Amino acid sequence: MASYLLAIDQGTTSSRAIVFNREGNVVLTAQREFEQWFPQDGWVEHDPEAIWETVVATCREAIERLEGGVELIDGIGITNQRETTLVWDRKTGKPLYNAIVWQDRRTADACERLREAGHAEDLQARTGLLIDPYFSASKLAWILDNVPGARERAERGELAFGTVDTFLIWRLTGGKVHATDATNASRTALFNIHEQCWDATLLERFDIPESLLPEVKDSSDDFGRADAEWLGTELPIAGVAGDQQAALVGQACFTPGMGKSTYGTGCFMIVNMGQEAGISRNRLLTTVGYRLNGVPTYAMEGSIFVAGATVQWLRDGLQLFADAAETEALASKTRRGHSVYLVPAFTGLGAPHWDPKARGAILGLTRDTGIAEIVAAGLQAVCYQTRDLQVCMNDDMSAGSNTLRVDGGMVGNNWVMQFLADMLGVQVDRPTVLETTALGAAYLAGLHLGWYRNLDEIAGLWRCERSFHPAMEEEERSRLYAGWLEAVDRVRTSPGEHDSSH
Repeated sequence: MASYLLAIDQGTTSSRAIVFNREGNVVLTAQREFEQWFPQDGWVEHDPEAIWETVVATCREAIERLEGGVELIDGIGITNQRETTLVWDRKTGKPLYNAIVWQDRRTADACERLREAGHAEDLQARTGLLIDPYFSASKLAWILDNVPGARERAERGELAFGTVDTFLIWRLTGGKVHATDATNASRTALFNIHEQCWDATLLERFDIPESLLPEVKDSSDDFGRADAEWLGTELPIAGVAGDQQAALVGQACFTPGMGKSTYGTGCFMIVNMGQEAGISRNRLLTTVGYRLNGVPTYAMEGSIFVAGATVQWLRDGLQLFADAAETEALASKTRRGHSVYLVPAFTGLGAPHWDPKARGAILGLTRDTGIAEIVAAGLQAVCYQTRDLQVCMNDDMSAGSNTLRVDGGMVGNNWVMQFLADMLGVQVDRPTVLETTALGAAYLAGLHLGWYRNLDEIAGLWRCERSFHPAMEEEERSRLYAGWLEAVDRVRTSPGEHDSSH
């Protein structure tokens, strides 16, 4: 009889439940969007109950639609938006405050003070990260300092902190398990990636009581069992990874040098570094790619805060088109060398600039600029930003790969994928299964449950749907990219500071 795995993919704008078979193919998907809250400029929040309710609702819907029902599901894998920070009451499970989302910039000044105090190099050496509002530590400190009574309650051990995976595990297990995996822990700026434990020095620096923190497990591990009240029967939670690391697993990038780029709300390029955690010279991040049997495999990552969200803004904010699917036809109408650049710094700039105060702009407008050029510029921005990351990674890792595996909502757009191949000058491979984030969580659960013997067996399941080959002359590539760098400099609060990385 067939058996399946249920992957919970809790993202920034929606929650999804995806059922996979043993071959790694999608059997069915359920999805629900939830509201984003923007209480002030640069602040981004989610209602934790909306996250929870959409997760339970999508899981139930998937199980109802699955022929044979919940009895055919062997276990659960969880993947999640990373860095998003929650604090809740250990007795009631009730959140103290809204979830502060990874995109949130409210702690920019606090991070600046830590940098000015000379802590940046030490934090990067311990965590592989930069001091930035992106990561969980400053968000957690903000909740403790700004929610009345929170710090006192935390000191008394009454509260629990977690990223979204931890919150879901807590809720699914009825509060029996307070745990995260090494990939999510490595995004908090509180976890020592070399010693694989919470770092006492960093806890002191951010003024975080250790009693708040979850246990850190392997990415393929026993995270307890989901209570029967949620899904109709008890199910083991056997795999957990932050969304980008899960996609690295789903794309079977198990050999050092192999990398993938995911184009969702943001864009994340992540390359397997093997078991040595090198530190970037170019303001990229070193992170735990996955941890199996206590052994971490590291990855280098560049994060672009806004990718698919640009398309969303062009659709909903400017109302230039009704459906994202229209962008391919619109972009195809533009001449290749048009002069328009859209820098989508809506919530600051991510790697390699790390400028939280930069704001977006459309530059190079002329009298003949129309909707098609602005849409094309929005799509091209994603490719230019990926080139920013590629330049830095090639320098940091002293070697560049000649292929890149891609996934996420935007990669169905052939125009974007061709421009990406042209801009990077490498082959871009789009897999048959685009749900690689959820697939990675399913694979990690499958490893723990004995579905797969090892990573080689998983790698053997990866299939390419289409490859895009670079067709642009180097001279044009350089000219277009130089225009992009100039546009970025125009929106930065400290132009030219990090241009050596290019």
